[in-house]
Amino acid sequence: MLSRPRTDFWQVGIVPVRIEDLDACSLAAARDRIIWLPEAGRWRYLADPFGLVRGDALHVFVEAYDYRVKRAHIERHEFALADLGWRGQATVLEQPFHLSYPQVFEHEGETWMVPESHQAGEIVLYRASDDSLNDWERECALLRGLPGADASLIEHDGRWWMFYTLVGPNARDQRELHVAHSPALAGPWTPLADNPVRVNRDGARPAGRPFVGRDGLLTLPVQDSTTGYGGATRLLRFPVLTPQRVVIEAGTERLTGDLASDTHTAGLHTLSACGGFTLIDVKRIDRSRVRQWLDFKRRLRRLAGG
Repeated sequence: MLSRPRTDFWQVGIVPVRIEDLDACSLAAARDRIIWLPEAGRWRYLADPFGLVRGDALHVFVEAYDYRVKRAHIERHEFALADLGWRGQATVLEQPFHLSYPQVFEHEGETWMVPESHQAGEIVLYRASDDSLNDWERECALLRGLPGADASLIEHDGRWWMFYTLVGPNARDQRELHVAHSPALAGPWTPLADNPVRVNRDGARPAGRPFVGRDGLLTLPVQDSTTGYGGATRLLRFPVLTPQRVVIEAGTERLTGDLASDTHTAGLHTLSACGGFTLIDVKRIDRSRVRQWLDFKRRLRRLAGG
């Protein structure tokens, strides 16, 4: 008899705590004040949140995944900044391949996005074509010919830095951290010769926007997958980060789903700074056999050319 499949469902929340002040105690203390995004619907979930504050609104960009097609697109959810009331959503980027991890940021008067598109074999920069934040145009490829995932960018000390992982056999993406650098956002980007700079399932795959902590060090949220994919997050700090040398200090504190939620306690794999807020996602695990029926119907559609 076939075993019951394990299906992950994620939920996105807005934590009213700055990321520099977030730890296990402050996350647990804020759990009753977390604003959760609406449920995505049956056999769908929202994950990988990144945000922008624009005028009187908080815009939260997420991966919107559908198990029926086994692919995701990028959605934007808008909240009133005053009371975090939800105003609505829109699909803003869709491709014939999987998209996720939509890091959005502003630079030189433009709004940019670098979503994960490892199935296309490249890391790509998109630009918002208008102020609605609903229309995005491909600007250029930052790195080609590699299955890069969860690219996380920051301008620091006069240089652009990109942290990413590579999808490959034996859960490579859960245990390797790679770094590239560039004199400008559009490139040319150069991977470090010593990549991967960290190999450890307890904290390598990027888990949110890099930031400078209160200690002045560049800090990167990463996934801790020692208990399973996306089981927790922790922080890596970089006392030294140059094209020639990287020194990493791994934080020991793990942030887990049970700190923020009573229902989604099986994981927490994004910590994304957004002004006075931190965006997170938490996971629950479903064991329903319906997932097998959905997979079977998807294979039939593929065989029929649908």
